[in-house]
Amino acid sequence: MRQPWIHNAKTDGWFIVSPPFLILLIIFLFQKQIQGLENHYSFYIWLFLIVFVDVAHVYSTLFKTYFVKTEVQKRKLLYYGMPVLSWMLGLILYQFGSLTFWSALALVAVFHFIRQQYGFMRIYARFEPDNWSKRMDEIAVYSATVFPMLYWFKTPRAFTWFVENEFNWLKNLPDYINYITILYISILSLWIVKTVFEIFKTKQFNIPKIALISGTYLSWYFGIVYFNNDLVFTFLNVISHGIPYVALIYIREIKQKEIAHTGKKSIFQSTFGIFLFIGVILGFAFFEEFLWEVLVWNEHFSLHLDIAMNWFQFLVPLLVVPQLTHYLLDGFIWKKPKKTV
Repeated sequence: MRQPWIHNAKTDGWFIVSPPFLILLIIFLFQKQIQGLENHYSFYIWLFLIVFVDVAHVYSTLFKTYFVKTEVQKRKLLYYGMPVLSWMLGLILYQFGSLTFWSALALVAVFHFIRQQYGFMRIYARFEPDNWSKRMDEIAVYSATVFPMLYWFKTPRAFTWFVENEFNWLKNLPDYINYITILYISILSLWIVKTVFEIFKTKQFNIPKIALISGTYLSWYFGIVYFNNDLVFTFLNVISHGIPYVALIYIREIKQKEIAHTGKKSIFQSTFGIFLFIGVILGFAFFEEFLWEVLVWNEHFSLHLDIAMNWFQFLVPLLVVPQLTHYLLDGFIWKKPKKTV
């Protein structure tokens, strides 16, 4: 069968499909060394994983949105209004307390992460008919991601999404762990049987789709349920989400597109352009995190400004605007335009 790669097997394999498998392999082979990294090199881990991957992937969206003049002109209300809406929502939420603010943002982030896996699955299944088999793939993706989060809500974890106790209010829910575990195992088993049956029946094997769903199961289960370790969770969560997103932006919005009006390739489509693209998103990411450090967190830099706490209700929602805008815009920018008859 024609494999539904986004770019090609090599690029998709390394940057979109393989990250969860590679990170898991590293974790199992070097568990003791990873613990040592966490204890002695926390600054560099923060710089690489949080700044240069997690935050940087947020700014890669600029190359699909605000850096595309025609796109902004076509949807001015969306692109000008979303940052304003993000700040307003942040201001409102912060009035209920910082924990409420971060809890709400964490839930939005979780939804964003889940929907990304669903989106990649849909891309890799784009040549397949809309039938029960594709519905089963969709259910499998949601099972792979929702179950670990529900487990997290009811079980003490040694890591956080943003801040301590962000999901504590969900611990008062009735104990559902046994029920969702049975459902989780049942869905996984059905998906495996379905996939194996289709391979034997059709003699066809959708490599990227099966690998994407398998990697989602592995990274979310081992990152959240099996291991109860902050660095392991961050490795799997950040790398498996951030690297594929950046790769998708570069492939879809730069590599596969030319400037329509001039017929010339963009500067970002050259070898130098790849480094320029990476440099731009890393620069934005470092600048944002530097502001967070000197204005709010004061964890990794000795330089910090003493901001009165009453200003945090305005400052924190403002600093969150790029991240929340990224989450909200993602619900619009990847949708295919409806066909007109």
